[in-house]
Order: sequence, then structure tokens, then C-alpha cells
Amino acid sequence: MRKILLGTFLALILLVFCSGCGNLRFAPNQTQKQNAWLHNRTTMMASQIAQSENTSEQLKALSQLSESQSRAFTSYFGLPSEFPRAETVADLLSEHNWQLANLATVESAKRPDGWQLADNALELAIGIAALLGGVYGTKVAGFLQLAKTKSKALEEIVKGNELFKQENPESAPAFKAAQKNQSSKTRQIVEQTRA
Repeated sequence: MRKILLGTFLALILLVFCSGCGNLRFAPNQTQKQNAWLHNRTTMMASQIAQSENTSEQLKALSQLSESQSRAFTSYFGLPSEFPRAETVADLLSEHNWQLANLATVESAKRPDGWQLADNALELAIGIAALLGGVYGTKVAGFLQLAKTKSKALEEIVKGNELFKQENPESAPAFKAAQKNQSSKTRQIVEQTRA
């Protein structure tokens, strides 16, 4: 039973490590939740104004669709703990809400550091292996500790190489030529690391 659990856990860690961290995101924060809620309020008011004014049927339909789509964003992000003022069009167009939208855009682009995720996953795996104990637990913990050390070394090498290329652009072609004999697997790992 321990072998199966440990094997499954190691397979999951390997899957996450090999697939990269590009798809991982932080959970929505309060700024993003407020922005999503404000977006819903903005589309709702825009739809109401489009319906009441002499606008084309196409614009009315688009504004209604936008309002409906916005509800999905608010549901996905969740409601904020504190709601910004959004009773009137003037409230919605306040400078604070423009700043909030810009900040939410910046925060939405952030991704977890792949090295830190890998390090945390290895620490967790080492802890689980230690809990399992026994000969296999000790062997697995040793293997994972070695993997963690190698991961840290790879991180330092890749970051050092990137820094060298930035600071010495005239040497970049020679640097790339020296790396051309790398295996495709090594190139893939380096590319994922750089990303």
C-alpha cells in the first residue's frame, strides 16, 4: 500500500514538474474580485443605458451579452470582502476604479515561480517519505533530497547563463554554439526553466 501511495505521489510531482508551471496561477485576490464585481456593475449599467437610449439593436444585444458574460467572471472570481462604490455611472468612472482595473491587470499576469513550486513540492514529498518511514521511506527521502539539490544547481546554472548572455551580448552567438550539442531533452528542460 505504501509503495502504491508513494509511487502515485511521485508520479504526480513528476507530472507537474515536467509539464511546467505556465498553467499555474495564483488564486484571485481582493483587488481582482473587486475588479470583476465592478466589471459586472459596469456592464449592467451600460446595458441599461443602451436599452433606454436610441441605440441600434446590435449595440443593445451586445451590451446584454456582455452583462451576462460578466456574471460568469464574478462567479468564478468570487465576491470581494469589501465592495467599492458603484451606485452611479460617476461612481464607476471614478479615478479609484480606473486604478483598480490597472492594478488587477498587473496582478492577474503574475505567475508562481516554477523553481519555488518545485522546491516546495520536493519538500512536501520528503516530508511524506519521512512519515512513511521504513527502508523505502528513507531511500525515497534520500532520492528526493538529491533531486532537490540537483534542481537548485540547475536553477543556478540557468540563471547564471541568462545573466551572462544579458551582460555580454557579443558573446551570445559563441555561447549558443557551445550549447548546440545538448540533447533535445536537455534543451526542453532549459527552455521550460527559462520560461
